[in-house]
Amino acid sequence: MAAPVWSDDTIADLLTRQRLCSYLDAMNSELSAALGLYDWNTDAAGAALSLIAMTEVVARNAMDEALCRWSLRRHGTENWFDTVQLDTRGNADLVAARARAAVRQPAEIHGKVVAELTFGFWRYLTASRYLTLLWTPALHTAFPHGHVDVATRRGCVEQRMQRLLFVRNRAAHHEPLHQRNLLGLVSDAIDLAGWISPDAAAWMRARERMTVVYGCKPGAVASGPRSDRLSGA
Repeated sequence: MAAPVWSDDTIADLLTRQRLCSYLDAMNSELSAALGLYDWNTDAAGAALSLIAMTEVVARNAMDEALCRWSLRRHGTENWFDTVQLDTRGNADLVAARARAAVRQPAEIHGKVVAELTFGFWRYLTASRYLTLLWTPALHTAFPHGHVDVATRRGCVEQRMQRLLFVRNRAAHHEPLHQRNLLGLVSDAIDLAGWISPDAAAWMRARERMTVVYGCKPGAVASGPRSDRLSGA
C-alpha cells in the first residue's frame, strides 16, 4: 500500500488536538492509530444516522396515524394539528413545523408537517407529562407489540427514543461515538421498530450497517465501551 501523501501532524492540527483527545487516549497516544479510529468514528456515525433515520420515519408515521385516529374519534377530524393540546414547548415546535411546511405551498400538506417535526418532538410526546392526555387515549396504539401494560410501554418507548435521539445528535455534530455501546443502539432501534411492527424490525435488521461497522473497529480501545449510553463524551 502506498504511503499517505499527507502529514498526520497537519491533519491533527486541522482537526484540533482537543477534538482528538479521546481518540489519542483510546489508542495510547499513537497519532496514526488515533486518526484511524477517527476515520472509523465517521463511518460509525454514518451507520448510526442511517439506522436512526429508518427508526424515526417508522415511529413518527405510526404515532401520526394514532393521533389522526384519536382526533377523528374525539373531534371529528383527522387533523390533530388543530385539536391536540400541547404545552408551550410542544405547541411552539408544531407551529414552527407548520410554518416551514407551508413555504412555497398553496395549502398545508399533512405529510410535510409530519416530516418537519423533529425526532425530539416525537420523543417529547412520549414523556410522562402526556400520559393521560395523549399516550393512554392515543399514542400507545402506535406500538401495539410493546409491553402489555400501557404505562410501562410508554416508559420503554420513551427510553429507547431518548437513547436514539442522544446518539443521533452526537453523530450529527461529529462527536466521539467510539466509547459507546453501539450494538446497544441497534437493539434499541430494532426494539422500537418491533413494537410497531415485526415486519419493520425484520426490515431494519436486514438493512442496518452498524453491526458490520462495529466489527471493523480498529484495535482494542483501552477504556472499553461505556455502559452509560446517555452520558457525555
